[in-house]
Amino acid sequence: MQYCNAAVQELARKIVEELRSQTSPVNIAGMARFHINPDRCFGISIPQLRIMAQPYKRNQSLAEQLWRHGWRETRILATLIADPKQIKASVMEAWVRDLHSWDVCDACCLNLFDKTPHAFTKALQWSKRKREFEKRAGFALMAALAVHDKAAQDQAFLPFLAAIEREAADERNFVRKAASWALRQIGKRNKQLHGVSLQTAYRIRIIDSTAARWIAADAIRELAGSSVQSRRRTVTKMGRASAPDSLVDQQTLRRNR
Repeated sequence: MQYCNAAVQELARKIVEELRSQTSPVNIAGMARFHINPDRCFGISIPQLRIMAQPYKRNQSLAEQLWRHGWRETRILATLIADPKQIKASVMEAWVRDLHSWDVCDACCLNLFDKTPHAFTKALQWSKRKREFEKRAGFALMAALAVHDKAAQDQAFLPFLAAIEREAADERNFVRKAASWALRQIGKRNKQLHGVSLQTAYRIRIIDSTAARWIAADAIRELAGSSVQSRRRTVTKMGRASAPDSLVDQQTLRRNR
């Protein structure tokens, strides 16, 4: 359900007040230990935010109003409420320029951006950006698409591998971890992409860069490991993955912050 502008502003204000009433200094301190930016943060968990988002699904105008409030929680709520079919590329650009924490960055990519018609284009564009979290968004979006977009053809992911190789020398923590995340998720997508991703990792390994060597080692460790090989055999025999997407998402989120 959509609302007129005044009603949207009032609803957003009430949601902010509800969030404020649940502020947890203990949770904020805990989030800071996981490198979540504690500025403008109420300390509310993702499961709580998902529950709060349920009544407002696919409300683009409310999502944009919540984003403007600038709190960690209002922005994550915005990613859960926004309509991927309605959000404009210009809004995505505005949001990605506002990013200053990995959790909001990844929420944008995993909850919303990967479901938009702009996703593949934006992933490549953002991977070239200078600012850390804009660039992370490019690689996080690549990882999200590799996991969630079941209909995409293998050829759509080949430019992603080239981008990962091109940017592998970026030493910034949140960039290199996202680049590795994207490389690993593409490599786990199917047999064909697994082989191409491993080849990419081996080429990255010889780049004269600490970050590149770290990305290569991280990807090779997982893609050449027994668990991925076993999962590939299961997919081949049964025609489906042995682990649900929700589990994959939880594992990758824990590893890539």
